[in-house]
Formats: sequence, C-alpha cells, structure tokens
Amino acid sequence: MTDQSTPEARPLAAPETREGAAVPDDRKGISRRRLLGTAGATGLVLGAAGSAVGYAAAPSEATPLTSVGAGRAMFHGKHQPGITQGLPARGHLVAFDLTPGAGRKEAAALLRRWSETARRLMAGEPSADGDTDVARDAGPSSLTVTFGFGHSFFARTGMEKQRPVALDPLPDFSSDHLDKARSNGDLWVQIGAHDALVAFHALRAVQKDAGSAARVRWQMNGFNRTPGATARPMTARNLMGQVDGTRNPKPADPDFDQRIFVPENGEPAWMANGSYAVVRRIRMLLDDWEELAVKEQEAVIGRRKSDGAPLSGGTETSEMDLEKTDSGGNLVVPVNAHARITRPDQNGGAAMLRRPLSYHDGMDADGVPDAGLLFICWQADPLRGFVPVQRKLDRGDALSPYLRHEASGLFAVPGGAAEGEYVGQRLLEG
Repeated sequence: MTDQSTPEARPLAAPETREGAAVPDDRKGISRRRLLGTAGATGLVLGAAGSAVGYAAAPSEATPLTSVGAGRAMFHGKHQPGITQGLPARGHLVAFDLTPGAGRKEAAALLRRWSETARRLMAGEPSADGDTDVARDAGPSSLTVTFGFGHSFFARTGMEKQRPVALDPLPDFSSDHLDKARSNGDLWVQIGAHDALVAFHALRAVQKDAGSAARVRWQMNGFNRTPGATARPMTARNLMGQVDGTRNPKPADPDFDQRIFVPENGEPAWMANGSYAVVRRIRMLLDDWEELAVKEQEAVIGRRKSDGAPLSGGTETSEMDLEKTDSGGNLVVPVNAHARITRPDQNGGAAMLRRPLSYHDGMDADGVPDAGLLFICWQADPLRGFVPVQRKLDRGDALSPYLRHEASGLFAVPGGAAEGEYVGQRLLEG
C-alpha cells in the first residue's frame, strides 16, 4: 500500500433499448459477439479508445450498470492491456511453472495460444477451442489479459543471457512472512474485467490453454468496486475503509512513460515498451485495525478517512503540507504516517503505477478474516520504483503493524503485441 491510487474506470455507455423487446438470435440469447454488434459504431469506436478512460475527468452523472458489458480494451498495441486501464471490478492472478521437459519451443507455442485466446476474449468472441460458454451472454466487459515472465523462466528455457537485470530477486523486507509456494513463478497472467463471469471465463481458458506445457503454481482472486456503483467515479477504498491513495501517476504526466515503461531503446531490446510488475499478497490485520478510533486510523494514514483529504487540510487532491503543525507545535501529518513516507518526493522521486485488487479468502481457524490487498504495481525499474519505497516503509511506517506480506512476485511484462504477433515473440524468437 502506498499513497498512490488508480481511479475507477469509467464504463462505456450502452445503446438504449426498449425494456422487454425481443432480440432475435440463433443461439437463443444475446451472445458476446451479438452484444458488441448492438452497441453500434459509436460504442465500438469509444471502446477501442477505452484503454485509458480510467484517467478521464469525472462525468457529471453516473453511468448505468447496464452499460458495463459494452466496454472493450484492445489486445494489440504499444503496451500490453491491463496496465493503464482503470481498476477492474473483478480480477484473477495466476502463476505457472513450465512442466519438466518443456523449454523455449513449448513456451513459444503456449504464448502464441494465450495471445490468440486473449485477443478473442477481449473482443467479446468465444475462445477458439472448446469454449465453456461461461460468458456467452456478456459483452467483453473491459476484459484485459496481461502476460509476464518470472526470474526462473530464463533458466528453464536456456535464455539466461536474455534475463533483464531489473528482474533480479527482490531483497528481503522486515514485513515479509512469505509463502514460497504462493510466490514467483515462471509465467504470470493478470486478468481483469468488470464482470465476474467474464473474468472467470478468461481464467478458465488460460488454464486450459496451458495444456501439458505448464502447470498452475498459485492463483489468487480479487475485486474492486463495480463502475456505476457511485454517483461519480471515485478513488477506490481498501478493506480498511481508507481511500487508497490519490497520487498515482497518470498517462498525462510528462514523465509517465519514463517512470512506468522501458524505453524503446532500453535493455534488453525485447522489453521495449514493457514494464515490471511487483505482486504482493498483503494481509490486513483487520481485527487490530478496527480497534483503533477513526482519528487514530487517520493519524496512521495521514489522511481523513471520510474523503481522503490530507490531515493538513483541503480536498483529496490537495497538496499535503508536511510542515504544518497544530496549536501544540506537533506535526499535523505525523512523521511516520503512511502517506508521508510513501510520497515520491520523500523517496528520491521513486514512483510506481498501482493497480491493486482487494481479496477475501474466508476466515482462519480462529475466525480471523483472511483478507487484504493484492498489491500490483508497475514501473520501468523496480530498483528505482518499488524497492526504495518498501525499504523506507520498513524503517518506521505506522501502518506496518497492521499488515503482513504473505506472498511476493516480480515479473517482466514485455511490450504489447503488434498485429500478427504474440506476446513475448521478440524474446522467444529473437
């Protein structure tokens, strides 16, 4: 958790239809392809540009939930989908290990299958082979599917010389209580959508496509608020009830690409326009947190719980005054407040694009909720993004006693696939 957050995506408007009107279809239901067709030309054009609408200005009124299914992100592009889009309502993270005997050839065939499946599903089409029909009646629902490579992938495929230096294992942190079985992996897939069935459909298709080439190492499920649930798009809240940051980098920022994406002339060449994803399963100790009074919680975070505004005053987006004191001469924003410690200007400019999911995996044997944050952050270099911030948090973040980092992964996510290419082709066939 850092003082940076992603606004919820603004879903696309759906065409108005007369309630109860019959829609003829030879499959006895509105198929995903047919729903796209009924959206009309305008909806499709807007859908094609929908990749970055999560950062658009808030509309004057809420978008009805009935339009959620029409949103579409594009598979082909400069960057992979699932990085700059707004927060999905439902997400799945899954890591795979190559099976014994599977190498570079098998990995290339797998990425080719995965890329084609992702392209089809993101367009609202069924998968090529043996579609399960789970999402038959839904539109694409802003589905994104993103692929990455872990540190161990390169040794498994004999491509150690192609492994980026930025993919070196993360250092140990004092808050780590990591389960190795739920950490890292050869391959990583991130799935996000605004409909739970669409997201699960993609997860199932990816798992089936793995075939004999790879087996699931771990899999995690998460969620965010559904677009349209609030009167206007708002910064997300986490399971502690806090507005989860406000200072996420935005594509409109002049240094956004420099901070988030590997440059076109960067090293290694196959990572051009790609990014590095740090994934952390952070358990929130909610019973302990909820024993604090609201003012105590606000002091831990450094922001008001009601609206996310800094304790120094103003609104959510107001600049935090780190020097402001109260009548007793005490800092209004405590020196160990989470929002103070994680500010980029307090960390040598270190910044990362956060696109997290909340999770709840039931109760443990003592009745304590196994819940928290699937922290996902993107940066051009984790040694200049995630690592320095996490090291500083280790040295005295007031929020740390209420968190436990239980799983971790770092993945190299190459740039987007051009038409006719599959993700990772420049690595696997270079």
